[in-house]
Amino acid sequence: MARVIHVFRQPDRFVAGTVGEPGERTFYLQASEEARLVSVALEKQQVAVLAERIGSLLEEVHRRFGADVPEAVPDDLRDTEPLTVPVEEEFKVGTMGLGWDAESRAVVIELLAITEEEVDEAVVLDDTEEGPDAVRVFLSPVEARAFAERADRVVRAGRKPCPLCAEPLDPAGHVCPRQNGYRRSDEG
Repeated sequence: MARVIHVFRQPDRFVAGTVGEPGERTFYLQASEEARLVSVALEKQQVAVLAERIGSLLEEVHRRFGADVPEAVPDDLRDTEPLTVPVEEEFKVGTMGLGWDAESRAVVIELLAITEEEVDEAVVLDDTEEGPDAVRVFLSPVEARAFAERADRVVRAGRKPCPLCAEPLDPAGHVCPRQNGYRRSDEG
């Protein structure tokens, strides 16, 4: 079956978001352009890494190419709206690619579906017929900064970390490995 590549050259919206309660959340990236809407699922850690790497890429692009990269996102570009519903998962993300397109002066994010086979590097940011389905999004530096800022907020909006082990704290309690599973008791 031929590979499907969803390309968003001027997306109306590209955001990270979740469905579900903290501890049970499913993370999504959602791109829309005119009437097209594509949602892909991924892990919380993938969202965090993507946000971090976008920040690093923007710094490098500014340093090496003199691109105009904003330090902060203007208020009118901050997207605080929930994901567009219904959220219909196109695929689960396995490999992510990130680059700079000098011609369009845009950050390029490519999200590849999980596959059984190992993904060849040539497939990332390429239009070959073979390989996993993909979503490719082009963002201006300010849009990329806005995406990374929101993605970071979405990741941090979950359960608070334990101050000792950094594992998520559940409302019902937490057995901390740093305390060998024992809970301190105020009795006795």
